[in-house]
Amino acid sequence: MSFRSTPVNQAVGESLAALEWLLAQGCQQILSKYCSTFDSTRAGNIGPVADAFADALDAKGVLVCPAFPTTGRAVYQGHLFVGDVLLNEPGMQNHPLTPMTESDIRRWLRHQTESDVSHLVLPTILAGTTAALKAISETLDRFVVADAVTDEDLLTLGAAMQDAPLLTGGSGIALGLPRNFIRTVQATANTPTASLVDGPEAILAGSCSGATRGEIGLHAKAHPTLALGIPGAMEGRVTKQDLLAFFAANTGNAPLIYSSGTPDEVRRVHSEFRREAVADKLDTLFAETARDLIRRGYRRHVVAGGETSGAVAQAVAAELAAPAMRIGAEINPGVPVLSLGTDAPVSLALKSGNFGAPDFHVKALRIMEGSA
Repeated sequence: MSFRSTPVNQAVGESLAALEWLLAQGCQQILSKYCSTFDSTRAGNIGPVADAFADALDAKGVLVCPAFPTTGRAVYQGHLFVGDVLLNEPGMQNHPLTPMTESDIRRWLRHQTESDVSHLVLPTILAGTTAALKAISETLDRFVVADAVTDEDLLTLGAAMQDAPLLTGGSGIALGLPRNFIRTVQATANTPTASLVDGPEAILAGSCSGATRGEIGLHAKAHPTLALGIPGAMEGRVTKQDLLAFFAANTGNAPLIYSSGTPDEVRRVHSEFRREAVADKLDTLFAETARDLIRRGYRRHVVAGGETSGAVAQAVAAELAAPAMRIGAEINPGVPVLSLGTDAPVSLALKSGNFGAPDFHVKALRIMEGSA
């Protein structure tokens, strides 16, 4: 189940269980990772989980930074931008599960927590690691929303967080963390270890973001695509067997099945069927389809959409009884190839709906087999 759409109490409980396991393995620093669009409801889950972690680790001055400038996400004056527009303007306000109607991360986080939230301004970060560390270490507030408009700002923040037991952010905030351990000779730099995989392929797109719809439109010009009829799926007229038949008929041509729609189309579906019921139905359908595809020998899977990716990843890992994923080459910034299993490994490319270049799907399949 996806972290951001899980009920708050369940998300906190599962997160604390994961924290306990990580600490038992000897982990010295915990990163609570969320999407770089910070999408969440007014109730959570970002704030409640961060509060629970901070309580468990007795942490204050906990960094909050969803920025990832390479992918167009920047935080300035506490506001999150996507490209050159505020978060709540380019379409995130229409997200079917977690619509973002506020770009001020401080204000949105305060809806989710009773803890104090302060702001680490860009001039302090530009002054360097020492200045950033001083500002964070001297605060009495539990959470500190940090500006970051370039990847270099993330490296500065990463260095300042060397001894922090807890920080939160998008994947970009992790850019500067490994070098802390390398610098102190607690780790070495490693090359990607994911296996190269060829064989049958499948693409599943469950995101309704504008970026994903654009990717689907481009893909459809040269490859077979199938729009999943959501009313049909909800009423049982569209089944897993229909999806499997489409992939079987188009293997070798990068076939893609999608449930994406425009904001108006999504609203119409949600007015007819309960929003949570639609999300659960589609995620389950895609996950079960991916599981059966693996049983039929499909070894390359590209998945778009956070909830869809989470559901598929869990189903694949369970099917292969794989305890971990190996990380491979980067497809686009922040999105690597992953592989699971040993005897007949399976490759996955899991991406947020808003990440990736227009040709992401085909590029991912090429990189999986080493032909890019």
